[in-house]
Amino acid sequence: MIRMFLEIAGTRLEAAWIGSGPADSQHGRPILVFLHDGLGCVDLWRGFPERLCRKAGLGGFLYSRAGYGRSDPIPLPRPLDYETVEGVTVLPHVLEAAGIGDAILVGHSDGATMALLCCGGTPAAGIRGIIAMAPHVFNEDRSVAGIIAARQAYREGDLRARLARVHGANVDCAFLGWSGAWLDPGFRHWNIEPVLADVRVPVLVIQGEDDEYGTLAQVDAIRAGAGGPVQTVVLPGLRPCSLPGPAGGHHRGLCRLCRQPCRRARCTASGLSVG
Repeated sequence: MIRMFLEIAGTRLEAAWIGSGPADSQHGRPILVFLHDGLGCVDLWRGFPERLCRKAGLGGFLYSRAGYGRSDPIPLPRPLDYETVEGVTVLPHVLEAAGIGDAILVGHSDGATMALLCCGGTPAAGIRGIIAMAPHVFNEDRSVAGIIAARQAYREGDLRARLARVHGANVDCAFLGWSGAWLDPGFRHWNIEPVLADVRVPVLVIQGEDDEYGTLAQVDAIRAGAGGPVQTVVLPGLRPCSLPGPAGGHHRGLCRLCRQPCRRARCTASGLSVG
């Protein structure tokens, strides 16, 4: 993994390449671009990006959004449209700064939502497809309940200490920025379903049946609303890998299921063919 920093509008973002770096995007094959969840960063992906890139035979790129990992901090509270800002405004600039032409966006939770917003809210000319793991397209009771439980663990348990190992001085920025937005009363009716009709690239949705932050209604909404082909994989009994811990258990199961869709993902002249 080749580590680096990008500067986007005066903000330094930590980033990393898997493979040969920008040269990989000059050979007519897309780059897998990894977009982390609401508590994630470059380091919290563990070895998942390398395994996925190796199985897909593609280069990879990942970065920590502002306020996460080793990236620059941001002022709190986060604006309630932060996912749209990141997906529609920041992500295209990141791809441009990294020299990435064609890309397949691999997003987890918030990152999956931002991938959908990028394709639905911008021309997204270089995006060939999306792998969306545990995406959110609207807020629901399970989301709120899961984040309240996480907040309690952060205040009273060891979650803050565990997150601090990867976020360092950004730990409060990362957690409070994420939880504060989702638990804000103004966010209760957040919904991006109207954007889905403009997502015309192929989408692979992977959802754990027991995800504590969202139900299968999220999957149904994407399948019904997306403007392009959608394939779904529901993992029975699987929860998301959104909290730090050893790269085993649920994380191994998620990697195993993601490798299978990547073997079925064929890069063609017209884009990403899934199936």
